[in-house]
Amino acid sequence: MPESAEHRHYFVVIGGDMARRVCGLLRSAGHLVCHLARPTDEDLREALRRDVTGVAVLLDDDVESLRYALAVEHIHPHVHLVVTVFDRTVSEQLLRVLPNCQVTSPADVAAPVLLAACLQPDLLSITQTPEGHVAARRQGDDVHLEPWRPARSVRYRARLGRIRGQLRPHDGSSRIMLTGLAGLLMVLLADWTWLVAHHRPPVEALFEAARTVSAVGPALAHGSDSYLVFSAVAMLVTIVFTAVFTAGMVDRLLAPRTVGIVGSRALPRAGHVVVVGLGQVGLRLCTQLQALGIGVIAVERNPQAPNLRLAKALRVPVVIADATDRFVLSTLGLRDAQALAAVASDDLENIAVSVASLAVAPELRVVMRAGEHEAIAETRSLFRIGHVHDLNSLIAAYTTASLSGLRPRGILTSGKRLLVQREDGAFVPWPLADRCDHPHEGDTGDRLHAAAGTVNRDA
Repeated sequence: MPESAEHRHYFVVIGGDMARRVCGLLRSAGHLVCHLARPTDEDLREALRRDVTGVAVLLDDDVESLRYALAVEHIHPHVHLVVTVFDRTVSEQLLRVLPNCQVTSPADVAAPVLLAACLQPDLLSITQTPEGHVAARRQGDDVHLEPWRPARSVRYRARLGRIRGQLRPHDGSSRIMLTGLAGLLMVLLADWTWLVAHHRPPVEALFEAARTVSAVGPALAHGSDSYLVFSAVAMLVTIVFTAVFTAGMVDRLLAPRTVGIVGSRALPRAGHVVVVGLGQVGLRLCTQLQALGIGVIAVERNPQAPNLRLAKALRVPVVIADATDRFVLSTLGLRDAQALAAVASDDLENIAVSVASLAVAPELRVVMRAGEHEAIAETRSLFRIGHVHDLNSLIAAYTTASLSGLRPRGILTSGKRLLVQREDGAFVPWPLADRCDHPHEGDTGDRLHAAAGTVNRDA
């Protein structure tokens, strides 16, 4: 609700679309807001010249967020700061240097809501705590918190899916390598079986079989004519299998390995969740699923994505492919998957992925990140794609709650309502965020705006 004149405050908001949501929400409450996209030091000094209640830095780049937070603290010491930072090391250092700062990331705010939508849609969120996972469930007009863990059947299905994924490679080079290896083992076993069947000691038979597979040949003094012919054919076949195995091994060693053949980075075949988009939100969702024992497959279009190396360190299997391709989706086991989460930064791409996935598996549970593009409203009016979540609205609610003095523990969506969980655990309704009318980030024109009017400045 709008504030009275004596309770109006002045805020500075830095960033793009998320900042526009925060700016619109604060302005609708009657506050004065100075919204800057990517300001210069001179812009910051002018914006912070008056009495400032709080500053929000809402950028996707951790380095930029850190720079602006330090600049704001230098210009206006001890002002209340809310900063979005993904990297935990950067956030810890920022909190150490600026104790007046609240640090969060869109991934931290959105992951509990997306996690619940992927695993159990009747829940509002699933949050990891030191004591275990806690789920928020709607009970009438109230929200009830309860300890939660996946059902035994879900855990069993996920474990079986991971077992089925062992030694079932997704990429061609791994299949070639395993084919060559299987051929060599088959020749070795066949030669050993022949010799043992002809009353040779098992150890001596293994030695002779190894000589055949290595193309050295059997000892002539111990071989019959039929065995010598068999060994000759086996050695010729071994040459082919060795070439196939070597080709697959070389290609796999030289190419970036984002998927394993065995172990935790092998692609699960059932009970898993497919996460499309390996940005901050996608990576955090993958790690949250793994913490619950749920298999996960991440799909990323860009082979140079910055989070690929981090995903490898976190043992997250990543398929480099275009997830809008139905052939790619059909190889990911969607029919046996728990859900698909399309959480790329582009709304239209998420829509395309969701539609393609439903064409492959019509009964699949689809969770989609959307709301930043105006086309999403029209698309949702045509048919139900899946569980749609507007991440920028969640971040806007978290930021405005933080700026207003709360220290929110999380944000929930309940129908068309937003609920902010306060530090004491209680939930309070929060208004939805409308974008302000300031230009988009990157638009030409003025960059410094205020609620009372527009201050014309050169960029």
